[in-house]
Amino acid sequence: MRFMTVLGARPQFVKASAVSRVASNSRDIVELIVHTGQHYDANMSDKFFEELGIPAPAIHLGVGSGTHGEQTGRMLSLLDETMRREKPDFVLVYGDTNSTLAGALAAAKLHIPIAHVESGLRSFNRRMPEEINRILTDHMSSLLFAPTKAGVANLAREGITGDLVKNVGDVMYDVALNIRETATTRSEILTQLSLGSSAYVLATIHRAENTDDLKRLKAIVDALSAISLRYDVVIPMHPRTKGRLAGSAISFSQNVRIIEPVGYIDMAVLCVHAGVVVTDSGGLQKEAFFHGVPCVTLRDETEWTELIELGWNRLAPPHDWKSIVGAVEKALALPPPTMRFPSPYGDGKASARIVKAMLAMANGAHRR
Repeated sequence: MRFMTVLGARPQFVKASAVSRVASNSRDIVELIVHTGQHYDANMSDKFFEELGIPAPAIHLGVGSGTHGEQTGRMLSLLDETMRREKPDFVLVYGDTNSTLAGALAAAKLHIPIAHVESGLRSFNRRMPEEINRILTDHMSSLLFAPTKAGVANLAREGITGDLVKNVGDVMYDVALNIRETATTRSEILTQLSLGSSAYVLATIHRAENTDDLKRLKAIVDALSAISLRYDVVIPMHPRTKGRLAGSAISFSQNVRIIEPVGYIDMAVLCVHAGVVVTDSGGLQKEAFFHGVPCVTLRDETEWTELIELGWNRLAPPHDWKSIVGAVEKALALPPPTMRFPSPYGDGKASARIVKAMLAMANGAHRR
């Protein structure tokens, strides 16, 4: 089976590392990795491939930034050309980015089967570009790999059922289990930043709904600045957020530790040793849970409702900086909830199930 993996953003590199590792051990599979160039900063792209042991992309489209329409359009055109030339048996896409949608659209137009990892996630907020991307991708896909029971239920509500929907577990859990034993010995980030274990707040901000809305962005900045009066606050700064702040009158207090984006290993160590994670990232909400760290999510809703139900995550919509501060202080003051197993995200073997299902479908198509 010859399959094409379309990647473009750092969470996708993390997820793909687990599946690529399994695929590379099979003599029946050839994987062709295509990097759209959606994330083009070296710290948000190249470093992830190196640290996670992902083969270097065979093809780099170099699309770069732009509006959603511009970026998706350029990707679609270049991916169409690439798929016509390479003729993959399958196209594999991850998550909910513009790269995900463009990869699925290009494959659908060429009648190439699509496998979607992280199918069925729903925020039920169609103002989010990611929500549109994930819904459209699911409705074009031939194999839908849901990470949770909730994902399967969401797909059923949209009329997507049957053997093509598979609850395989979460590939990010696979990665977290694989990296947990070695991450601390491979990173010097805590020493470099002079951080003590559980004595700091790790924060990330990147979603357009927060960075493009100056009221929300100011609430987040003011909250983290206030928190920094009592605790160390460390923020690996996303390029989009850095750009928005540079063009505004909003700024963090001097107490907040702003650092450049870090690789997966350093981020895992920062997460493991944090007292609380404050984020608008989907992936980091789960990684905090995997590492037993409470999380405060700077959004109105989350796709990962299991984390709210288990008490590991709490929502703090950034309408008011004081409510964010209250949520963070509560998370720091309360003992973490008890870890419950089995995990709602599976047993750490999602990648093997994904590869097995793709091989089975490809073999069936070849026999016909």
